[in-house]
Amino acid sequence: MQFATRVGQVRDERTMDNITESDVIQGVQFARFKTFSDERGEFRETFRSEWFPQVDWSRTQGNRSDSLPNVLRGLHIHSRQTDYWLVLKGVIRVGLCDLRGSSPSLKAVEVLEIGEENQLGLLVPPGVAHGFLTLSDATVSYLVNNYYDGGDEHGVAWNDPELSVPWGVDAPIVSPRDVNNPLYRDLPYHLRPV
Repeated sequence: MQFATRVGQVRDERTMDNITESDVIQGVQFARFKTFSDERGEFRETFRSEWFPQVDWSRTQGNRSDSLPNVLRGLHIHSRQTDYWLVLKGVIRVGLCDLRGSSPSLKAVEVLEIGEENQLGLLVPPGVAHGFLTLSDATVSYLVNNYYDGGDEHGVAWNDPELSVPWGVDAPIVSPRDVNNPLYRDLPYHLRPV
């Protein structure tokens, strides 16, 4: 262990976590946590702003979503917001699709399951459409780097055949808002991420 001399500067190298970038979508990152266990239970550090220095966290807002099994939320798009997700309970299947017009991974799709046995943090940059399907009762905590802005709340259809996100479900429970999301081809150009 290494300790600094000033209060507030203590750093324990055991808690440093492994940040990796997606092989599929540029800018999507994963935080793989180190877990410390003893007879009382477990501890893991789940977020530090310094893990993602490319993101301005000065306007951070924390959110929590609780869902029943078979709920699908998404696909949502933000142009001015980065999301950082952590599953607190249950298991979710995450669907991501890069809709940034200038991205080398444009229209690339990635699906992964996170939660119970696969504890990790997920960083979703602006312009990457994102959503999740609950495979059990699930609680998702997510930090965003901007306060709520209804003018930056957009989406595309979760089952858009052009994007072909392989959710593995035919009839999920979807909110009225998400049911009415347009197909990508019908998304107005001024709402498409750059």
